[in-house]
Amino acid sequence: MSTASSSASARTYEVRTYGCQMNVHDSERLSGLLEDAGYLKVTAGEQADVVVFNTCAVRENADNKLYGNLSHLAPIKQANPDLQIAVGGCLAQKDRATITEKAPYVDVVFGTHNIGSLPVLLERARVQEEAQVEILESLEVFPSTLPTKRESAYAAWVSISVGCNNTCTFCIVPALRGKEKDRRPGEILAEIEALVAEGVTEVTLLGQNVNAYGVEFGDRQAFSKLLRACGEIEGLERVRFTSPHPAEFTDDVIEVMAETPNVMPSLHMPLQSGSDRVLKAMRRSYRSTKFLGIIERVRAAIPDAAITTDIIVGFPGETEEDFQGTLDVVRESRFSSAFTFQYSKRPGTPAADLPDQISPAVVKDRYQRLVDLVNEIAHEENKKNVGRTLELMVAEGEGRKDAETHRLSGRAPDNRLVHFNATGAEGVRPGDVVKVEITYAAPHHLVADNPVLEVRRTRSGDAWEARQGRPEAETASVGLGMPAVGVPAPLPAAPACS
Repeated sequence: MSTASSSASARTYEVRTYGCQMNVHDSERLSGLLEDAGYLKVTAGEQADVVVFNTCAVRENADNKLYGNLSHLAPIKQANPDLQIAVGGCLAQKDRATITEKAPYVDVVFGTHNIGSLPVLLERARVQEEAQVEILESLEVFPSTLPTKRESAYAAWVSISVGCNNTCTFCIVPALRGKEKDRRPGEILAEIEALVAEGVTEVTLLGQNVNAYGVEFGDRQAFSKLLRACGEIEGLERVRFTSPHPAEFTDDVIEVMAETPNVMPSLHMPLQSGSDRVLKAMRRSYRSTKFLGIIERVRAAIPDAAITTDIIVGFPGETEEDFQGTLDVVRESRFSSAFTFQYSKRPGTPAADLPDQISPAVVKDRYQRLVDLVNEIAHEENKKNVGRTLELMVAEGEGRKDAETHRLSGRAPDNRLVHFNATGAEGVRPGDVVKVEITYAAPHHLVADNPVLEVRRTRSGDAWEARQGRPEAETASVGLGMPAVGVPAPLPAAPACS
């Protein structure tokens, strides 16, 4: 069916996303599929005809949150039987038919391996007037071959692999997304080139274990080769990737990061724990010495690199000595930020059945001590940027207080968030580039309160402007308090996804 964007009778849709960057990207695919089938994105504030929940099985209380949100739709569904509700993603893959038992008003349940089936399942549920549950055990079509409705005009996710071959005891992702499947380099580069032609200037390469890329076709250096090839794409200004695994992180990747101008000096390197004993219990195939060695080599090759991480506190059996080991690694690594998690049981994971589960009070205490240390170090690292001139890509929807502070926001090459005084940047658009001088540092952001030093209008800004449906002459500026549409804000990488 062709897109019915001009049809007054076209059904509307809404996709609600929970979880990691992979889920965000999957939701772009779901939106693309629905629009390709003739649905229209619902106007803000209105009730959609089709509501899709793209779920996560990793986050704490993921199932409670899903059923709570579903229950809010139950009376709306009762009043309007034509409303359709679909549940997909990791939780759907795990819970399967139990979703329709707990929420019998759900029309469609689909898994992580068959997101392409959603339009057909919705139509089948409508015609047959009964719930459709389709969960495949293996990947049917690589997600990046499906149509996409990207939220951002200037930045894009690009999947290079799906699934994971690791067996971390706290993680259920391999069971839900399967073994690693790699795309061929030519397909990936063709997609990136097509995105650049549309105005995208920043891409983030995505994989559950992104630097293991190439394992399926037997090339241990496939990931570094892919990064180097991205450096040859004219018009591609920024390349990022997430999330790598320390066990597979090799020096050829560091070398390419240092030598390829458009590969950004930012690295997300999940630690999880600084205790070798806990790492072994987690089945993380590296130890603290190896982790610190990677950090040391990255800093030697890329002195300005901002390194972020994931850490789990309170893993079963973790002692105070183990926790102190984590604090020691944090002090030595000097992370610019860390996504910190209190361990909680995830049904279906080996760790859920381990003895010596830590009491919530102890976990909470350790968590707070870790957060305090992370914030202290992040603040110290951010202060080193005061007085520096940084080039920012203007962002959309990332400065939540921009309207109050009369600032705009952007991302530095190392991915630090910077709120800047818009004086001298009149008419600047998301995707454009500005140079600013940093005047203040907080633990989680930087501020540039002097007027903008330089503005460079870009194809990305043009693409953003074209999306607004207004001629350039009618567009005064980004405007303060920009709508929360655009490149998805960096999400905490779920601990099971790293």
